[in-house]
Amino acid sequence: MNILEYKGYHAKVEYDVESEVLHGVIDGINDYVDFVSDDTKGIVKEFHKAVDEYLDFCQEVGKEPANH
Repeated sequence: MNILEYKGYHAKVEYDVESEVLHGVIDGINDYVDFVSDDTKGIVKEFHKAVDEYLDFCQEVGKEPANH
C-alpha cells in the first residue's frame, strides 16, 4: 500500500493519470492538507513539507494540531 508516515501523520499517495502527478492528503485531521509531486522522491519531500507547514500553521494561529 502507498502510505507515507512522518511525525505520526499518515497519507495515502495516489497517481493522477490525467495530471500525471502523485497526489496525497494527510489523513486523520479535520483540516484539508494535500501535496503533489511529479516523482517518487519528490512526493516524500512534499509530504514532509506539508506536515511541517501544518504544524507551523497550527502554532501560528494558536490551534492544537489534530491528534494523529
